[in-house]
Amino acid sequence: MPIITVITPVHDGGDAYLPETYESIKAQILPEGWSLQWVIQEDGEEGHALARHQELLSQPWISTGCGRPGGAARARTMGLLRAEGELIRTVDADDLLPDPKVLARDIRVLTEHPELGWVTARCLDLMPDGTLLAGPNDPTPGRLPRRHLLDGAIGEGLPVMGTTSTIRTVIVRALGGWPALPGYEDAALLLAAEAVSDGWMQDEVGELYRKHEGQSTKKAGYKNRDERNARVQAAIDRAEELYRMGWRWSPKPAATIPKSASASRPSQAEDVMDEAEHRARA
Repeated sequence: MPIITVITPVHDGGDAYLPETYESIKAQILPEGWSLQWVIQEDGEEGHALARHQELLSQPWISTGCGRPGGAARARTMGLLRAEGELIRTVDADDLLPDPKVLARDIRVLTEHPELGWVTARCLDLMPDGTLLAGPNDPTPGRLPRRHLLDGAIGEGLPVMGTTSTIRTVIVRALGGWPALPGYEDAALLLAAEAVSDGWMQDEVGELYRKHEGQSTKKAGYKNRDERNARVQAAIDRAEELYRMGWRWSPKPAATIPKSASASRPSQAEDVMDEAEHRARA
């Protein structure tokens, strides 16, 4: 049975809207034969945010975990390790899927067009008073031209939200997950996916982006112009290098690589890795 995995990073103090996010994900109606996995990764070792919602999250289709704090990018990539789906969608802990057919629409496009690597969609800002505001630069629905998103990022700005995207898991993993940036990491992954595969713009809204005082994008550090320019440029540079390399994802299955004898001895492999890391730090 094919699976779509939704990955949500959360941190202690950033979980106030998690029950609403849960309801919007639980309400998803998937195509026949498909199932849903929700991976929630807390950015912090103590697990306080997850503990507050333990009863809600103790369900077979939900996978929870926590780890050392390092930001949303690290949390998403650590959560990726538990992803069982062939498609990956990110939903932040304070955002919503606007209707029960969001995931089904993305599944349908990527099923009907196996040559496509990803799907993105329109986003509406959910204001504190409940009003919804549309973005100014939504691309034309349908198959997007190559470099459309990258050229937008270089110019007036990325025309979509990175968190509206559903990407094939093989592409997410091949690209190393979300880059270690203090912001813009969801957009950076989408730009990298665009560099190695073709994508599709949905006509319908794919996300309600909640605006509130507690969100990370309200913090002074996030608004620092030098840091903003640096993280956007890092994403652009990676995408440009991927274009220059010329590697393109192909839907054709790759040849199976036999496992080495050491693959069956994880403890020995871990010992070797620990020793190598120790020498590197010496």
